Amino acid sequence: MPNNTPLYPKELSWLSFNERVLQEVEDERVPIIERVRFLGIFSSNLDEFYRVRVADVRRLATFAKGGKIKEEFSALLGDINERVRRLQRRSFAAYTKVLADLDKHHIHLVNESQLSERQRTFVENYFYEEVLPELEPFYIDDRETMPLLNEASIYFAIYLQLEDGSERFAALEIPTDTLPRFVVIPSREGHREKVYIVLDNIIRACLVDVFRYVLPIAKAEAYMFKISRDAELELGEQITQNIVDRVAKSLKKRKQADPVRLAHDAAMPEVLLDLVKKKLKMGRYDSYTPGGRYHNSKDFMNFPADSARERYKPMEPLPMQPERESIFNLLRVRDQLLYYPYHDFRAITNLLITAAIDPQVREIRINLYRVAKNSRVVAALINAVRNNKQVTAVVELQARFDELANIHWSNELRDAGVNVIYGVPGLKVHCKLISILREEEGQVRYYSHLGTGNFNESTASVYCDFSLLTSDQGLGQDVHNVFEFIQYTHQRPVYEHIAVSPYSNRPALLHAIDREINAARAGARAALFFKCNNLVDSEVIERLYRASAAGVKIRIIVRSMCSLVCETPGLSDNIQVISLVDKFLEHARVYLFHNGGDTQVWLSSADLMTRNLDHRVEVTFPVTDSEHRATIQKIMELQWSDNCKARVLDAQQSNTRIADNSAKGCRAQDAIYRYLKRRQSASEEQ
Repeated sequence: MPNNTPLYPKELSWLSFNERVLQEVEDERVPIIERVRFLGIFSSNLDEFYRVRVADVRRLATFAKGGKIKEEFSALLGDINERVRRLQRRSFAAYTKVLADLDKHHIHLVNESQLSERQRTFVENYFYEEVLPELEPFYIDDRETMPLLNEASIYFAIYLQLEDGSERFAALEIPTDTLPRFVVIPSREGHREKVYIVLDNIIRACLVDVFRYVLPIAKAEAYMFKISRDAELELGEQITQNIVDRVAKSLKKRKQADPVRLAHDAAMPEVLLDLVKKKLKMGRYDSYTPGGRYHNSKDFMNFPADSARERYKPMEPLPMQPERESIFNLLRVRDQLLYYPYHDFRAITNLLITAAIDPQVREIRINLYRVAKNSRVVAALINAVRNNKQVTAVVELQARFDELANIHWSNELRDAGVNVIYGVPGLKVHCKLISILREEEGQVRYYSHLGTGNFNESTASVYCDFSLLTSDQGLGQDVHNVFEFIQYTHQRPVYEHIAVSPYSNRPALLHAIDREINAARAGARAALFFKCNNLVDSEVIERLYRASAAGVKIRIIVRSMCSLVCETPGLSDNIQVISLVDKFLEHARVYLFHNGGDTQVWLSSADLMTRNLDHRVEVTFPVTDSEHRATIQKIMELQWSDNCKARVLDAQQSNTRIADNSAKGCRAQDAIYRYLKRRQSASEEQ
């Protein structure tokens, strides 16, 4: 693995991605409630960033051997914290602007000092009836031990001045798990408007009464704070312990993990802030993020909308055509390509529901990484067992932040009679496969799904992902062999048509890049066109630099982290990188190779990260149907042509928007829907 490959730090690149999310908050062309929603996404992203990525850097800084390495990680932590502070200042300014723009739409988010007499009466009644019974303040001082704080919660640090002039300090959890964060209060007399107040400000309005008159309080002030803990699971190597028990035990430890960040109200008095830091036992490698009086802005993702004009216009998903025909008959004629959320994810649930009741289906196998809360996928698998099918579900218990949900689903499936497999020791199973065995005319035939996204009805409505449904028996045998490897890990199947991490994905990708390099050196046309969520693997990046030097024309669409140093003479002259952030989350992984004019089209569950190529079970697969290949290429070209939502990733990753120099702008996500809708209409007319 090349150690001297020029790389942009992935953590700083991730912050550049979150800046693109913040730009959507700042963009006044975006509908107002969508801007509020993006504010919530920005905050939620930042929470996860500290729990996962900053926690990793912090561990490396803490345990690094050698002064130089420790200094490098310490310096990176400093750079991260400085950029976060700048982004936080921008987010506070954006929040203030959003509030003003909500006012223009007659939607008001008020604080406790802005209440009319009528509103204050309502707030006080709501406080005494609904809020006060949920509040349990606790004192913090040098004599008391800080209770274990929940990182999913927000807290008040409270300064109390008693009537005798003495001071006390306390803390209080805001009960957002039992009460709504946004509470509707009466409008002003004679106004047609919607008025909200956040739960925190209801408590602020009645802060003295929180202590139920047990102290003679002269003055009380509340300052919000929250913590982020290290989210790493420590599963250990106890081979005698059930994997479910190990994950559950590790999740309990996660709740007690070291805090890695303290986000707090910048107005918090120094004496109170120092006390909170001391009680949390935070040290030199931890992060401190001063901000405004509000935190957990992720709640804004669920901010209520009262009018469709305040949101993006909903899009009616396109059904798989033809609808009223057996899916198995349809797939015997040709493969089906679906692209969510433009196509309806019910095509997948209907496939499983149909397989569950089809007398000719003998077996169903599926990978479950993240599923919806009320999963029709799981319901169909359980119904298949009732209909005497053999059903195997590979449930990945280490899907980060979905561990508890997946333990629940694994128990539900196992209790129903499904053969549940908990993945491969040492490897996360991240591929998106379904294998259906159907008996036809005395022979068993494979029907398969290969995709880039999870079997999750909820995220399929906002994540852009591809699904390939096929009856190709070669692909079907390979998919079947992946499940055989997962179940019987001592086997090393040979795959004829697909590449599988951790064994053949990296070699296949590098070989395909090398083919383009050789073509360019021979004077032939050579090109690569990639789309992924993250591009950080140093060996892949080094090979792309080499391809650029050879004259290969390279275009890359990266949603999140990009460690490739872009637009740098002598290094990446022939490489262009853009990023798209819009109403749908770009999640698909697509790899196109010019291949001497016979373009190869690969779809994959794998990003270009070391973990995906070497430490997970991932599948990359070819699209061979000429029309489907053309569709994917058209979608990629539309995304590359975006001059409304695309940003150029330059050497500094400064997120410059692509200028609209044409008479008519191209917004890729809208253009793709129109393109797919036209294709469907033309197909129906034939």
